[in-house]
Amino acid sequence: MSKHGKVLVAMSGGIDSTVSALMLHEQGYEVVGITMKTWDYASSVGTAGKKETGCCNLDSFNDARQAAVEHGFPHYVLDIRDEFGDFVVNNFVDEYLAGRTPNPCVLCNTHIKWAALLKRANAMDCDFIATGHYVKVRESEGRYVLSKARDFTKDQSYVLWGLNQDCLSRSIYPLGDMLKSEVRQLAADMGYLELSKKSESYEICFVPDNDYRGFLKRRDSSLEARVEGGNYVLRDGTIVGKHRGYPFYTVGQRKGLDIALGRPVFVTKIIPETNTVVLGEAEELQAGVMWVSGLNMIKYPAIPDGMQAVTRIRYRDPGAACTLLHDEGRIRVDFEHAVSGIAPGQSAVFYEGEDVMGGGIIQ
Repeated sequence: MSKHGKVLVAMSGGIDSTVSALMLHEQGYEVVGITMKTWDYASSVGTAGKKETGCCNLDSFNDARQAAVEHGFPHYVLDIRDEFGDFVVNNFVDEYLAGRTPNPCVLCNTHIKWAALLKRANAMDCDFIATGHYVKVRESEGRYVLSKARDFTKDQSYVLWGLNQDCLSRSIYPLGDMLKSEVRQLAADMGYLELSKKSESYEICFVPDNDYRGFLKRRDSSLEARVEGGNYVLRDGTIVGKHRGYPFYTVGQRKGLDIALGRPVFVTKIIPETNTVVLGEAEELQAGVMWVSGLNMIKYPAIPDGMQAVTRIRYRDPGAACTLLHDEGRIRVDFEHAVSGIAPGQSAVFYEGEDVMGGGIIQ
């Protein structure tokens, strides 16, 4: 019998998940490794013979399996391509076609990966699930609270705001109290020198070339013809040029606009109904209020009306002080000072100190 229980560890083949699995193994857990295949790289780039990269390639699967074999615990591959494609990829495309900027990693984590992990954990009589995310979780006053990692430069609490209490109650995050440099050193100490130097992948797994526009075009071969030639306009409606199609732009974008107005301009709004992209100067991206729906509460069952918080509106955002107000099933966020680049479709995550109170989708 294991010392601490049986844990199903999501292993991508990367340094963080591998070190997490080996740490738990050394601590006396009965570890079972699992690698999830979410996507076919070849179908993403439209080149069947091209080598897969990112989290879903054969080399990563082999790296994860090899680590498990060397330490004497089982490893399995779980194919979740159907669930992933139907939900995450379709949402990704639909959001761009609606003029919004999606965050597929949030959807994948909260609706696909954790659901798949829990389902398999239950089938294998595992007490816990574990991943290599840089976050912490604790129990407090009957609720499981997600909080920031010790390494603020690696903190991933922003992308896990959608996890429910059932997921959090069974989740272990071994790296929450570690710096990335310490994880690399630990990998080297364990004999995984090559892994300790492995670079990290930040691209969306199904857009490994970082060309989301090309991905949209391959998913819908007639899209470009339908949307090309829409108007660039200023805030007052003045037409200043033609663009390549509204789905190929995001709020806050400056580069790649292919227009010269004699001053720097940014995308400030996207209007899909008329295939219009609104341009403006930096100050026109500033806003003091936003609305958030699709809420998931973590620290509290509900946010008290008028509560003070810090809200992050993108992954690398340091956050901004605000007041949270209830507004017809949504949360209205009143910022103390205007923030820049609020993008509908992105996640808004509410913090109280280091703790995640909850989050939702920016409207």
